[in-house]
Amino acid sequence: MSKVKVLFVCLGNICRSPLAEGIFRQRVIEQGLSDHFDMDSCGTAAYHIGKGPDTRSMANAEKNGVIYDHSARQFDVQDFYDFDIILPMDDSNFEDVISLRPPDAKAKVMKMRHFDPVDRESDVPDPYYGGEKGFQEVFEILDRSIDGLLEELIINNVTFLSAM
Repeated sequence: MSKVKVLFVCLGNICRSPLAEGIFRQRVIEQGLSDHFDMDSCGTAAYHIGKGPDTRSMANAEKNGVIYDHSARQFDVQDFYDFDIILPMDDSNFEDVISLRPPDAKAKVMKMRHFDPVDRESDVPDPYYGGEKGFQEVFEILDRSIDGLLEELIINNVTFLSAM
């Protein structure tokens, strides 16, 4: 079986999507599944290309036991061919991604919180202009959403990707 390639997407690729990538990577490693998944993150905007993650987001992740490193990049149409599943953090990013989707796109696009057992309809809020409480809320949302995503990928033997 080839690796399942997962892409997390937010606006600037410095808060939510690199955190989601970091949590997902950690879970994959912890479960001994590194041979089965590749992951990356990006932003729909070009604000922070080449920059590292927001220091507040990284500090919050470290406080919660997740260490990650990332260099921001912008979403590209090629991502539809390079990834199996693309997970935007909110409606705005979802619409931005879908608007670029070519007719023969390979990747499935679903909002990140589709996998949140608490609330499958809401956005992952952007904590950029908020304080520590906002970053912690985002961490908790992503933490349980990543667990839901990974569980679904494992339980369904990744077959849900081809069924969508």
